Amino acid sequence: MRHRKGNRKLGRPTDQRLAMLRDIVRGLFKAGKINVTLPRAKEARKLAEKLIAVSKKNNLQARRKMESFFGERKIVTEVFKTFPERFEGRAGGYTKIIKTGFRKGDAAQMAILELL
Repeated sequence: MRHRKGNRKLGRPTDQRLAMLRDIVRGLFKAGKINVTLPRAKEARKLAEKLIAVSKKNNLQARRKMESFFGERKIVTEVFKTFPERFEGRAGGYTKIIKTGFRKGDAAQMAILELL
């Protein structure tokens, strides 16, 4: 039984699932919004919200945590430049999910995940 389990499996092994979510969040931080399936958007939102909260601390430990997650220093410096002042007065709710309909091939529900 799945009682009180914390995440969706998304039909992938753990390492593939984490890599996929990392790429979704990376694309979200670069472009500002990304078009994915609804379950993937909901899982990626959890990660993105936590990472934005970490970036608001703006200290060395937060920087190292972001670098270990992304593996790219370029994205981390961009995030630490823009996000702390962008989300300064906000206590949470940094992302928004907009349902866009169903995909033609397999009828999966699609959504746009975007930063506020």
